[in-house]
Amino acid sequence: MSFQQLDPPLPVHVIDKGAGYAFAVIDYGQEHNLIWVTAINDTGEIWCAPNPRVRLQANWTMGRARPSAVATAAPGDCAAPVLRAEPLDKPN
Repeated sequence: MSFQQLDPPLPVHVIDKGAGYAFAVIDYGQEHNLIWVTAINDTGEIWCAPNPRVRLQANWTMGRARPSAVATAAPGDCAAPVLRAEPLDKPN
C-alpha cells in the first residue's frame, strides 16, 4: 500500500458527489483501483473515491473538454461510465 500526497491538488469531478480537489492518492496494489482522496467543493466533505468514479475537470488551456453529461452508475458499481466530450469555448 502506498499513499501519495498531491502537490498541487488536482481539480476533479467525483461522479454522484460533485466537483472538488483531489489532494492524495492511495494505491492498494495491482488487484485494486486507485483511491482518490478528494475534498468536495459544495459540501466540504472528504471522500475516498475509486478511480472509475473520478474525472478531471475541464481545462481550456490544456485542451481538455468538459463532459456534456456525467453518467451515474448504480451505488457501489465501480464500472466506468461512458462520457461524451464537447469542445470548450474560448474565454473572452
